[in-house]
Amino acid sequence: MVTSDQPVVALVKSLINPVVIVTTLFGCTLAFDEPFAGAYMVLGVLVFLISTQVFDDVDIFRAWRGVRTTAEDRKVIFDWLMVVGILLFLAFATKLSAQFSRKVMLTWFVVTPFVLIVAHALARQVVRRIAMQKNDARSIVIVGANPLGYKLAQRILEDPYYGAEVKGFFDDRHPARLELANGPLLGTIQDLSQWVREHSVGTIYITLPMVAQPRIMKMLDELGDTTASVYFVPDIFAFDLIQARFDQLEGIPVVAICESPFSGFNSVLKRISDIVFACAALFLLWPVMLAIAFGIKWTSPGPVLFKQRRYGLDGAEIMVYKFRSMKVLEDGAIVRQATRDDDRVTPFGAFLRRTSLDELPQFLNVLQGTMSIVGPRPHAVAHNEQYRKLIKRYMLRHKVKPGITGWAQINGYRGETESVEKMQSRVAYDLDYMRNWSVTLDVWIMLRTVTVVFRDRNAY
Repeated sequence: MVTSDQPVVALVKSLINPVVIVTTLFGCTLAFDEPFAGAYMVLGVLVFLISTQVFDDVDIFRAWRGVRTTAEDRKVIFDWLMVVGILLFLAFATKLSAQFSRKVMLTWFVVTPFVLIVAHALARQVVRRIAMQKNDARSIVIVGANPLGYKLAQRILEDPYYGAEVKGFFDDRHPARLELANGPLLGTIQDLSQWVREHSVGTIYITLPMVAQPRIMKMLDELGDTTASVYFVPDIFAFDLIQARFDQLEGIPVVAICESPFSGFNSVLKRISDIVFACAALFLLWPVMLAIAFGIKWTSPGPVLFKQRRYGLDGAEIMVYKFRSMKVLEDGAIVRQATRDDDRVTPFGAFLRRTSLDELPQFLNVLQGTMSIVGPRPHAVAHNEQYRKLIKRYMLRHKVKPGITGWAQINGYRGETESVEKMQSRVAYDLDYMRNWSVTLDVWIMLRTVTVVFRDRNAY
């Protein structure tokens, strides 16, 4: 959160991306002897404002907090492409593109993401040195020598940019009953206020359970005589968090433990992207779909499309379309999954299933609004009823619309799930997608799907 960062870290986070982008534009104009004035000045102000919003969730320090640098670099590239897309749309709408040099703009579009990646790497090194200076370290104590307190202390110690020092813990339990980690026991809660005053402690984190409310209230009254900042850390880690966040309901603070990532503006953004990509896919693939329809009718008797009831958003039943690939049309209380060398699959259907071409009609489901392009794959109703009894939190995957492709599918869980353990792994990937959703992740999954389809042998 912003309040936990040192001022230098917060400043770099908020300004590095827009400043680097505008500076790169300035450098490109110099390289091609274009004056940085007039239209270029307006463009600089505009892209500064746009990039502060688009790059708002790009944390250049996350690579040091358990996130691979390559993942952050990929996000930088995708976010820059989004900025470029916005600028191209504005240029088309205002007819002002003629005022800019094509060489300058093309060079700027290509060079900027790489300059951003290099700038992030340099900023990490510089800020790390500043934050690690001992004279800048902030003193922290944690009230509650419990697993949550230990986890919090470990996170602070592992973060080179936090610039803080954990002095220790306060807890009313006897030291013999505690397994202290990441700091010594400094005293009981009754000793806290005096110790904080004598040692000029800047921040206090309270990790006590809510059952300790009377002690917490008494402690807060005593801490009113200090200047320390006090934070309460709720033990929400006991839950399997999905899109956890703090919110307000008519002025009353609430904590979201499990929520869909597609609420508010995100739902609009997801729907717009689905419509755009589905229309583009149908426009490009309609000749292929027409050829497949002829192939099905020519090679086996029966309808071209197969319709099956599946669970959609919030567990509501939807009708999913596929090109028929089998001799049977199963949609009852018992639906047998396709297996390798399944005698129900037609020869032409085997080709469709192996290449996932049988899924193409689901772009119509996307336009209908019952499916999304990226999301957890929908299962037959019979399979849902089976697995919801066997796999904990299975139905949470239905808090979002099902997708044509998904995070699980590009990570090796495409096709038959012949064991409960394999389905558990698929569900784990589905929930991970819901926790970490972004437009850039959707685009990445779509691009990866194209390569996976031609290399994967799990679909049959």
